[in-house]
Amino acid sequence: MIPLSLKSKIENHLNEQVSDIIAVYGGDINKTVKILTENSGTYFLKWNPNSPEGMFNAEAAGLQLLASAETELEIPSVILADDDFLMMDFIEEADTGNSFEFGIQLAKLHKKTNELHGLDHTNFIGRLPQTNKYYADWMDFFIRERLEPQVKLAIDSGKLSKKHLSIFDRVMNFTYVIFPEEPPSLLHGDLWGGNYMFTIDGRASIYDPAVYYGHREMDLAMTHLFGGFDPAFYEGYNSEYPLQKGYQERFKLCNLYPILVHTNLFGGGYASRAEQILNRFF
Repeated sequence: MIPLSLKSKIENHLNEQVSDIIAVYGGDINKTVKILTENSGTYFLKWNPNSPEGMFNAEAAGLQLLASAETELEIPSVILADDDFLMMDFIEEADTGNSFEFGIQLAKLHKKTNELHGLDHTNFIGRLPQTNKYYADWMDFFIRERLEPQVKLAIDSGKLSKKHLSIFDRVMNFTYVIFPEEPPSLLHGDLWGGNYMFTIDGRASIYDPAVYYGHREMDLAMTHLFGGFDPAFYEGYNSEYPLQKGYQERFKLCNLYPILVHTNLFGGGYASRAEQILNRFF
């Protein structure tokens, strides 16, 4: 079920034998299994021999950065990472959990801040590279490091019209939306319903990150993109770190980024949604 060479790497690292390998669902990009070892270890393995260079190591670094915030969110512990695989502790999923507390803990994650927007290395969102050059100004970062690369990729592949290149030729006032001045927060970066779960110990777990330091409304906006989280989640968040007035309109602009990512990954109706938002704000 997994390549013998990969199985050998795992056994050599753990210094014990793999006793069982069980297929599990883990997304659309990679192959995923649950691994049991002879000494009762339980691990989650994802691998892809065709993954972009550095993808799994970047994900491992992102998980470790999330864990460094020391919240009550359960972050999978990285066991072993290499160019084509990532192995973590296996986290048991529960059917339900405390959404209010989940919101509180995400707010606490967002209180881990940085002086600049960005990150010290490039990582990935899905299988697409995500550049993270540091900027002092949020909108400069958002335009140059988030929107511009995705718009250009979509134009080059014929998914978007070339007319949208012109938005990056303007120097000031890209949009009428003004984000409140806040310190750059540590973000999960890809926080939709498929990248969290409740665990059997009662906590929320987040995984598959695309981390960077940025405006915290990016994470909150994305939770609304595919149906939204439980209302109690937002109540919990606002009890700990209230959002500032006007966030609903800013959310629409924030979600241009993941919609552009989905345009480049999947095409289809995402391109028309991206066009609508670009036309509205720019």
